[in-house]
Amino acid sequence: MKKLSCFFILFVFSVAVVAQQPWYKYSPLDYSWQNVGNAGFSAGTAWYTSLAISPSGEPYVAYQDGGNANKASVMKFDGTKWVYVGNEGFSTGAIYTPILVFSTSGQPYIAFQDSSYGNKAVVMKFDGNSWVNVGSPGFSPGDANSPSFAFSPSGQPYISYADLNNNAFKGVVQKFDGTSWVTVGNTYFSPGAVSFTSLAFSPTNGEPYVAYKDYVNSYKATVTKFDGTNWVNVGSAGFSLAEARWVSLALNASGEPYVAYQDFGDSVKATVMKFDGTNWMPVGNVGFSKGMANYTNMVISQNGQPYVTFEDFGNSAKASVMKFDGNNWVYVGNAGFSPGYVYWTSMALNTSGQIYLAFMDYANANRATVMTYDFPAGISEKQHSKLCCYPTPATNNITFETSGNATKSQLSVLNLNGQELITRLVTEPTTQIDISMLPAGVYVVRLTNENTVQVGKIIKQ
Repeated sequence: MKKLSCFFILFVFSVAVVAQQPWYKYSPLDYSWQNVGNAGFSAGTAWYTSLAISPSGEPYVAYQDGGNANKASVMKFDGTKWVYVGNEGFSTGAIYTPILVFSTSGQPYIAFQDSSYGNKAVVMKFDGNSWVNVGSPGFSPGDANSPSFAFSPSGQPYISYADLNNNAFKGVVQKFDGTSWVTVGNTYFSPGAVSFTSLAFSPTNGEPYVAYKDYVNSYKATVTKFDGTNWVNVGSAGFSLAEARWVSLALNASGEPYVAYQDFGDSVKATVMKFDGTNWMPVGNVGFSKGMANYTNMVISQNGQPYVTFEDFGNSAKASVMKFDGNNWVYVGNAGFSPGYVYWTSMALNTSGQIYLAFMDYANANRATVMTYDFPAGISEKQHSKLCCYPTPATNNITFETSGNATKSQLSVLNLNGQELITRLVTEPTTQIDISMLPAGVYVVRLTNENTVQVGKIIKQ
């Protein structure tokens, strides 16, 4: 009976997350990008999709809701379907460029330009019942173009944008001090106009960094950081070969900044560069995408692996995700895996390293779609259904049962990046492993010997 309950719990979990499928697979083709819930789940068109993952692992999406007068809506996947978080169309007026982020305490926040306040900046948070303003709505001096939003390691919300006040379009960073939004450092962090601002924090010292397209430096990429007193350039200003669009900044666990962008110096393909402490250096080949790359968006996994997503004109303007394997940029799953054209690709990883991607889906009436990669790349996918594990979900211990010929094997528990976290030698038909030290999430179980590889999934609560 235990074996049956084990199998069906795993099976039900797979149904909740993606299309119906068994928990075990027989072919690498079975491991692919899958829809999270229904494709095209929004009520109407979904411009400016912004994806974030809650601390409990639920994907949330914010967007300009064409089904609700182009106001802001946020939806989450509850394990079965997409549901609204608070009221649909909750903003005062039509909005542009929403950015959805979770606070360090796990509360969803959204920043956007609101047309009812002259396209100035508005930040709201969900208090458990409704969306409420954080500080005064429309707090920016002028039109807050190309905004980016992030939380400092200490939990303080920051926003960056290009300020249309006095037609300057210079860069501004503000933070919420508990009462109002105040400027960080000098009035402007840039000497001239900026666009495509991307804000992130160093995990090592908490310094805010901003990457942007720099109009003073021939529209090239520049990164600046606030050292506690002034905004100072990180390396040379305008370090990209030519114009940079869709600039996306991320810092790894060691505090090293990476920048992804659409590279006009290499046929508008995707390029990623990293600051080595002295200079900006390319990560792998420059212009590594097959064709033009729109909406470049980058994240870095907990083990330091950079991922980039984009609208891939080398693959019919569909969605692609690539990762740097230490030598080359390689596709995660199939290239161009979406059903049709995509716009506003937004990527996030959950705590186990599983990749999620949101986009405006041309194949589904320009509504919102979210997809996830069903299995980590790099793990052997040849397997058999004899591996059974229970209970799942579990909090402390998982029991594994193997057939007689699967003993004298190695049993491993891996995260969704393929990193081994627990390894045991199996010498008996039944083996119990303590998983209490693992964070909550989904994990891969792999049983290997010289003849076979068996793979399954477990859920840690």
